[in-house]
Amino acid sequence: MTDVMSENRPHTCYQVGLNCQDCTAESARQLAQACKGLRGGMIGQLFVQIYSDPACAPMHAHFTASYQDAARGERAGAAVA
Repeated sequence: MTDVMSENRPHTCYQVGLNCQDCTAESARQLAQACKGLRGGMIGQLFVQIYSDPACAPMHAHFTASYQDAARGERAGAAVA
């Protein structure tokens, strides 16, 4: 089994069919479902914990925007229900 901390990301991710945009967007959507109401600073801290490899750092803003979009969708869905 590969040691996650020594993996070469995002290269390893590409090898298994993941791209940075889809990966971070899906993680952000799942985070929005599990942890509602997070603010910018906390979203950023969680991004760094989830994506600790420096090669992932450029996706920080995409992750934050994806979380916020998902959170707005959750709130809109709740208002309709």
